[in-house]
Amino acid sequence: MQLVTEDNVTELAEARWGTAHDPRTAEVLTALVRHLHAFAREVRLTEAEWMAAVQWLTRTGQISDEKREEFILASDVLGLSMLVVQMNHHFDKAATPATVLGPFHIDGSPELEYGADMSDGLPGTPLYVHGTVRDLDGKLVSGGVLDVWQADNDGAYESQLDVDEARLRAKYTTREDGTYCVRTIAPLGYGIPMDGPVGELIGRTDISPNRPAHVHFLINVPGYEPLITHLFREGAPYLDSDVVFGTKQELVVAFTEHAPGPTPDGGESAVPFLTAEYDFVLQPQA
Repeated sequence: MQLVTEDNVTELAEARWGTAHDPRTAEVLTALVRHLHAFAREVRLTEAEWMAAVQWLTRTGQISDEKREEFILASDVLGLSMLVVQMNHHFDKAATPATVLGPFHIDGSPELEYGADMSDGLPGTPLYVHGTVRDLDGKLVSGGVLDVWQADNDGAYESQLDVDEARLRAKYTTREDGTYCVRTIAPLGYGIPMDGPVGELIGRTDISPNRPAHVHFLINVPGYEPLITHLFREGAPYLDSDVVFGTKQELVVAFTEHAPGPTPDGGESAVPFLTAEYDFVLQPQA
């Protein structure tokens, strides 16, 4: 019988998890054991701290549901989400860069026509986001689906509210000439949810819980790499201190002010409005 000691427990645990039937699973789990044990040794983890961590993870799971992904939020604020994005999306420099999905995406958004209003009368300054979707060679891409979502004037997403219908989210399809037009309201910067375990942890630091104003996009086109990204408002607060590390200079765009008049979708606005023009460039699949 081999007795377990502080010196040999890591080696024993690695050996056990190395029996995983799938080679990649064995590689990941043995590395996880190795690094977890190294972390505990480095900080000389106490039993009380270990229990506090277990309870924090338990509460993170308990507050999560089909609309709230507290574990994704935890990954985001620790910088892990952006690290995984960076490692897995080595796009051409000319392609639109990827960023984090975030915890508030909801599947099954309604499909809207070019220029249709996904804000559906919610308060805010009208905003038209328009441009093209193209590939690295400049070829315009038709039939591309843009899944779009954002927070409201109070910084809240649909998944944080008790609502029964889609709110500030929709899917738009590029036209034959590769153009798209999203009609919405200007997003505001907001703070991440502070009423859960992640917020509790943030509250013990000097970290700002705020995100700069942005609109989310998930673009799927056959033959191209899926693109998960944001567009950030130029000049918005917190661009340099985004709590989830998601800001990139290439994704910062000007929101241009307009007096009442013609709009990018070919219509007319009776009130002042904003436009943001951006051409998404997709990376072909290998």
